[in-house]
Amino acid sequence: MALLLGLPIVLIVLICVGVFVIHFLPTFVAGNRKVRNFWWIFLINFFFGWTLIGWAIALVWALQDTPKYLVAYVPAPPPYNR
Repeated sequence: MALLLGLPIVLIVLICVGVFVIHFLPTFVAGNRKVRNFWWIFLINFFFGWTLIGWAIALVWALQDTPKYLVAYVPAPPPYNR
């Protein structure tokens, strides 16, 4: 088994993937919600996400921004009676 820094390489890869997912969580949330300011949130997360303040700002913005598409329920019209 190959070791790097005394840990199996598979474990190091899993840790790196986990750190990547947590770091870009605001971007993933914004993309999933299809918010209008997705690219701004991505840029703030990319450049300032390594600071806890930049990451928190991007996450709050991703959660509070209005989605591009709002789904509204429109009830069916009443049946036509002759």
